Amino acid sequence: MSTNADSIGAPFRGVIPALVTPLRDDGALCTTKLANLTHRMLHAGCTGTVWPGSLGEGQTLSFDERVEGWRTIAAASEGSNGAAGNAFATISAASTREAVKQVEAAERIGVRGCMILPPYVHKGPWREYRAHFEAMLGAAPLPMMLYNNPAAYTVDVSADQTFELADKHANLVAVKDSSGDARKLTALIAGSATRASKSRHGPFARIGAGIGALVGLDDCAVEGARMGACGWIAGLANAMPTESVRLFNLAQSVQPKDIAECDALYRWFLPLLRLDTVPEFVQLIKLVMAETQTGDERVRAPRQPLEGVERARAIEIIRHALR
Repeated sequence: MSTNADSIGAPFRGVIPALVTPLRDDGALCTTKLANLTHRMLHAGCTGTVWPGSLGEGQTLSFDERVEGWRTIAAASEGSNGAAGNAFATISAASTREAVKQVEAAERIGVRGCMILPPYVHKGPWREYRAHFEAMLGAAPLPMMLYNNPAAYTVDVSADQTFELADKHANLVAVKDSSGDARKLTALIAGSATRASKSRHGPFARIGAGIGALVGLDDCAVEGARMGACGWIAGLANAMPTESVRLFNLAQSVQPKDIAECDALYRWFLPLLRLDTVPEFVQLIKLVMAETQTGDERVRAPRQPLEGVERARAIEIIRHALR
């Protein structure tokens, strides 16, 4: 029998890779590789995929490319290839008008939910960020997950501000937290547990008042799971989805045998997971994919593949783990 705790954050639960953007030789989006990547994630046990976030080089993609990619992952998630899952759209723009346009397009395509970001570049008071989030939340009746990454987007959305938004918009059901601050997850998880017993009306009443907390940094996945996070928006999963799913599932277990296995797997995996937490994370994760023969190093300018000492050091870390 499921409990309210089993549904908090739904459908944003479990391991959800933030997909990279596969590119052709001419730099254009390769939808064939994006579909294959989606299939591989779902076959490994991931509950869904989200695209195109920071790892997906979303800032470099046009509106039309986003739409084409959303159609691709939505179709690839329907189960025709033997595994089904949730296709989620990342909504990111410099203006509120553009962000709302993206939400409306994602809903028409049929994605299962959206991850909503603060406006690019903008620096301002909370009331401006709040209005931006509210515009996206009100643009479609889809489940939505707020992305909090103060290092990348300046604003640091507190648990209280998140709950304030959720009180007005029942479709705000989860937060991806990439602050790296365990206290943020504690505030979200503890606050949600208190609120979850309250009644909630409308299409999201099954979730109650709780907000699901998802880990947004790969090297916090185990700690987050053991604190009660309901999911992990994963980066290294693009190259190693099976290992990522196994790690998170073990981290959620309280069985001594699983805890010991989790600790051993984490010790092996951690040097690779830390590649997700530095400014060159896009190039590094694509390099891991190249080394595991699951992708290539192509990135969109102004990014360029790693070279020199930096690349040699990364390859040493990767090959040491893979040998």
